[in-house]
Amino acid sequence: MKSPVKNLVLPLFLMLFLFCLMNAGCAKKPAATETTAADSAAMTEDMGQDMQQPMGLDESALGESAMGEESMGGAAMSTVSALEKIHFDFDQYTLTAEAQAILVNNADYLKANPDQKVRIEGYCDERGSDEYNLALGQRRALAAMNYLVSLGIAPERLSVISYGEEMPLDPSGTEEAYALNRRAEFK
Repeated sequence: MKSPVKNLVLPLFLMLFLFCLMNAGCAKKPAATETTAADSAAMTEDMGQDMQQPMGLDESALGESAMGEESMGGAAMSTVSALEKIHFDFDQYTLTAEAQAILVNNADYLKANPDQKVRIEGYCDERGSDEYNLALGQRRALAAMNYLVSLGIAPERLSVISYGEEMPLDPSGTEEAYALNRRAEFK
């Protein structure tokens, strides 16, 4: 005859095992994150020298403001056709000479339209973990923002957000598609 304690051990063990199994299988993909000025300052402190731009720009000295749709008077965000997107090399957030030239043109447009606020969206290709790609997309957007600020655009007019790999321009998974997806867009 089995003792009552032994009769309870196996069912309790099975329930505990199933509970752990269910929790482990329910991980969610992180959502895109929009950065506020406080978040940006904390992020740049945590990342230290990794976030310093080649031209000597220090992000901790530059502020930013969060601009959701509600701060734009409820208007839906759209890509500004006069502002060109820029592209990045694989696993990089430094600005290429081509990206810098595009940003100079974008800064000229923003100077001519001082009432416009812009959200800079950072994107990645699908390689790398979700967390890594969100952080890399954030760095890309911040690199573009800092360069625009260095060209005389007020940081209050700019905000950044990272979508990581979430919204590819070309989902085909080829090298050409990856190159298109590594970008920053201006909305």
